[in-house]
Amino acid sequence: MNSTTLNSSLLHLPRRIAVIGGARIPFCRANTAYSEESNLSMMTAATRALTEKYRLAGQTLGEVCLGAVMTQPKDCNLAREVVFASDLAPETPAVDLRRACATSLEAAIMVGMKIATGAIDVGIAGGCDTISDLPLALQPALAHRLLQSARARTFIDRIRPWFGFRPRELKPVIPGVTEPTTGLSMGQHTDLMAREWGVTREEQDAFAVESHQKAVAAYKRGFYQDLVVPYLKATQDNNLRAETSVSQLSKLKPSFYPDGTLTAGNSSPLTDGAACVLLASESWARQHDLPVQAYLSAWEVAAINVKQEGLLMAPAYAVPRMLTRAGLTLADFDFYEIHEAFAAQVLCTLRAWESEKFCRERLGLPEPWGTLDHRKLNVVGSSIALGHPFGATGARLIGTLAKLLIEKGRGRGLMSICTAGGMGVTAILERP
Repeated sequence: MNSTTLNSSLLHLPRRIAVIGGARIPFCRANTAYSEESNLSMMTAATRALTEKYRLAGQTLGEVCLGAVMTQPKDCNLAREVVFASDLAPETPAVDLRRACATSLEAAIMVGMKIATGAIDVGIAGGCDTISDLPLALQPALAHRLLQSARARTFIDRIRPWFGFRPRELKPVIPGVTEPTTGLSMGQHTDLMAREWGVTREEQDAFAVESHQKAVAAYKRGFYQDLVVPYLKATQDNNLRAETSVSQLSKLKPSFYPDGTLTAGNSSPLTDGAACVLLASESWARQHDLPVQAYLSAWEVAAINVKQEGLLMAPAYAVPRMLTRAGLTLADFDFYEIHEAFAAQVLCTLRAWESEKFCRERLGLPEPWGTLDHRKLNVVGSSIALGHPFGATGARLIGTLAKLLIEKGRGRGLMSICTAGGMGVTAILERP
């Protein structure tokens, strides 16, 4: 990192937003360790781990902001129900939020802004998701019959909607990850991005293997010991593949197109899990004798036209916009935590920043934005290895990045998340 001053207030906020720390339960592949768990049970477990870690039992916080992407009707008012189920004071307000894969990062930004303006002194931000407990829906025809029957006032009118009923109407509708605007799945979009940017299968497989190697090494040295709290029978993320190799991944079949380059091995797995972080003002941290790990000092959100551009390319816009506003460059960071929805998605974003044509035509810059040091990228593994419960990944990134800055002693970290709908959310943590 260069000599740019660490001021922890890049946006000139009224009060600094202190990151006290994070906690999460192990992330587990769908339909494995948490196959019988709900969003509420997982999010409560992660929240209890955080409140125990920072001695919050019985306290009334300013806000708890949580979210999930795949939700059941029973998840209505999820954050408030987590407060009741945890050991926080029931007088703690809570709110649900959702921004696809950036849900818990957006939640942290929301809580952080309230802290910065003095509206609250402390809050919890987080998120969760379960693929095992999918919100199955009724076929439209069956739903229509049920509603018509329920509205009827006579016996004849109640049975009339069932004339012509077909058994196939009983087949449940399973939610997918298809973009309503385009009709393509996220994986299909990313496969097309890889073709556009010339990202090869070999590059993607090598990137995926490195993610596993970094995560395994981080677990071995104890990095995740105080971040990941055992839950049920899971003690660590169960997608880790210590022995995986490029040669092994090269044998996997393409997942989205017969001639595509994306596979199950170089994509993040469908995952269950929950994570959260504690944010506060500096004065609250001092009063409660809790050291500040880092400061949330800047953030940015960008969106693209998904009919004209790669679905997951919004971070390529959000990061330069944020850094320009903060007076920083890519070289001004010690760590980069870029969410690995797919290896190709990360590599396409990095390639865009190195492209003079993209930076000139799309970003309005006279030259390429820059190349980041890959040795500082996702140094303790990321979503391909650890897993990606949609709503939990943002909080995982914050907790991870804050701890990396603690280990280093001082520095600056950049985090970035792509989302469904063609959006990107990015933020900066600093430790002076």
